[in-house]
Amino acid sequence: MALKRWLSTLLLVLAAAFSVCANAQQNLSEYRLGDGDNIRITVFQNPDLTLETRVSENSTITYPLIGTVKIGGMTIAAAGETIANALKAGSYIQQPQVNIQLVRNLGNQVSVLGQVGRPGRYPLETFSTHLSEMLAIAGGITATGAEVIILSGMRDGVPLRREIDIASMFIDNNPQDDLVVAGGDVIYVSRAPMFYIYGEVQRPGSYRVERGMTIRQALATGGGPTLRGTERKLGVHRRGADGGPETTITNPNDPVRPDDVFYVRESIF
Repeated sequence: MALKRWLSTLLLVLAAAFSVCANAQQNLSEYRLGDGDNIRITVFQNPDLTLETRVSENSTITYPLIGTVKIGGMTIAAAGETIANALKAGSYIQQPQVNIQLVRNLGNQVSVLGQVGRPGRYPLETFSTHLSEMLAIAGGITATGAEVIILSGMRDGVPLRREIDIASMFIDNNPQDDLVVAGGDVIYVSRAPMFYIYGEVQRPGSYRVERGMTIRQALATGGGPTLRGTERKLGVHRRGADGGPETTITNPNDPVRPDDVFYVRESIF
């Protein structure tokens, strides 16, 4: 029985590994070369034609015997076929077998914008760069950044837009939300929702709305009431359902909403 279980486990591991490899091969076959990509070109039984080069900004490379070749925007297979046809047309090799290997994926870039340490455009160096890794490359989300980010791009010619809760991805163990990014994606981190507190409070000002924060905790974040202040009849200016302002007196254990404005009144005693 133990041997059976061991064999079953081994088969599952091999099946998973095969699936990962198959997906990687599929991604590689669909990948289109971009400006800045580093590639290695070999021709079967012609070691003198082995070349490691970079796709230039005008999507071309310079290859022995045939000179300048435009391969940017082509799949790896199509680029190899283009070089093979040029070698054959020039009567250099009768039946050339050209193989192209992607050494570094620098032609496809992802834009990371908003509340991150280093906003900018970053090249995808591998086919399996995840959203969390891209955020780390950009310096991570700043203290003023929201926990929910927006990822937009294209997948198989269809526009993609996802709002992803980064904190929940780790706290609630949702690894499926850690998507693999693709060239042309834009990751936007908006400013975190804020609340505001003024009146008889120790530290009036604006503060970040933390996950699960209550009104009582918001008051504590502002240092609590002064000696002249009171928690009783705490004033809350909150946006109404129709978008207009609304003034309410709320239970201190109610959750804080974005853009809440709290007013700590002076005690009458």
